[in-house]
Amino acid sequence: MTMPDARPVLAVAPMMSWTDRHCRYFLRLLSPHARLYTEMVTAAAVLHGDRRRLLGFHPAEHPVALQLGGSDPRQMAEAARIGAEFGYDEININVGCPSDRVRSGAFGACLMAEPATVAACVSAMRAEVTVPVTVKTRIGIDDHDSYEFLRDFVATVAEAGCDTFVVHARKAILGGLSPKENRQVPPLDYARVYRLKAEHPGLTIILNGGITNADEALAHLRHVDGIMIGREAYQNPWFLTELERRLGAPAEAVPESRSAVVRRMLPYVEATLASGAELGAIARHLLNLFSGQPGARHWRRHLSEHAHRADAGPDVLEQALASVREAA
Repeated sequence: MTMPDARPVLAVAPMMSWTDRHCRYFLRLLSPHARLYTEMVTAAAVLHGDRRRLLGFHPAEHPVALQLGGSDPRQMAEAARIGAEFGYDEININVGCPSDRVRSGAFGACLMAEPATVAACVSAMRAEVTVPVTVKTRIGIDDHDSYEFLRDFVATVAEAGCDTFVVHARKAILGGLSPKENRQVPPLDYARVYRLKAEHPGLTIILNGGITNADEALAHLRHVDGIMIGREAYQNPWFLTELERRLGAPAEAVPESRSAVVRRMLPYVEATLASGAELGAIARHLLNLFSGQPGARHWRRHLSEHAHRADAGPDVLEQALASVREAA
């Protein structure tokens, strides 16, 4: 799954309540090459819910992957087929989420204990789609946290035809920790992911977890095929542009400034509002664009105070941008 120009894979993690279509459009402006992922959508929701609302996306988001949650091979295959028909470039299986809600539905990180089930899903999905079917997983769960456990899980799933694994370098603790704590408490073990790649050179291994600066990212890329950025991409979105530059993107391919990104958002905002959306649903993803910069507080305050007005339009973004310039 390495990008066509042989660049290492740069991806933004699927994040519930965050990586919706508005967020992904915004992140695409910051990063022309990043592979973007949807929030996790359950296979059952795809089969029985409002597909246009759940799966719709803007063409500018490509390359974009649909992350599915589920454990029934027939449901997963049908949901994958529908996702591919919507135009997604990849279908990803969630084998990493540790929340109680996900676990009670028999998918997410608990599926690491059922590699044959995951393999069956992969096989059924690959029979329905021509786009890649990939897996996002942890390095282990609960007391099943040896390298051998991870190795055997990956080997079983790879035999079913999955050649790309996104590995969050923490184990998941399925009882006693919240999803937030599961992103912070279990220690990171990057060496285990490095070893997985070294012992499986034919697989594409993408490292996820705790990457917050470009030097760290480049160091990881000496050992794996790609990196996936999670909360840092949301809390400091300009980090993606910095990564693009460090990874060799041409100057003309990345935005020259945060202000330029805002200006490029305006036509999207206008068109989206015309279709019935509210500005607040878009603007909430832009709050951290100026993080760490002069005027950041003015930017956040103006959006927070005005984006939720019933009559809020693109002018709210322009006014917020003007407040940043004045503060600078």
